[in-house]
Amino acid sequence: MSMASEFKDFISKGNVMDLAVGVIIGGAFGKIVDSLVGDIIMPIVGKIIGNVDFSNIYVALSGQAAGLPLAEAKKAGSVLAYGNFISILINFLILAFVIFQMVKMVNRMKKAEPPPAAPPTPEDVMLLREIRDNLKKK
Repeated sequence: MSMASEFKDFISKGNVMDLAVGVIIGGAFGKIVDSLVGDIIMPIVGKIIGNVDFSNIYVALSGQAAGLPLAEAKKAGSVLAYGNFISILINFLILAFVIFQMVKMVNRMKKAEPPPAAPPTPEDVMLLREIRDNLKKK
């Protein structure tokens, strides 16, 4: 079997296509959640806490001047950017919750499906059973 035909067989399987669709949708959904966290949730949380911009919260490790934007502080030396970490953590928690809900919904749908009906017994098997039963009677 050539590599091209093996690759064609591999790609034509349903699981590979499902995985590809899932990765593409997941990437797009990830961007939506990034925007939700960065543009909506974190500004609201920052406003509640006291006009805090989480993207610029850091601890200077190289003696940078206080109040520099994060990008400038990084240029001047090492920083511990825990505000960015908090934003990414909230992003992860939202994604994990949504994925959990999706898996839960799919599992519920799988349970709701009735088991497939047993196929009818072929006629030749039925005839063989009748012959067997008649031989037992004699």
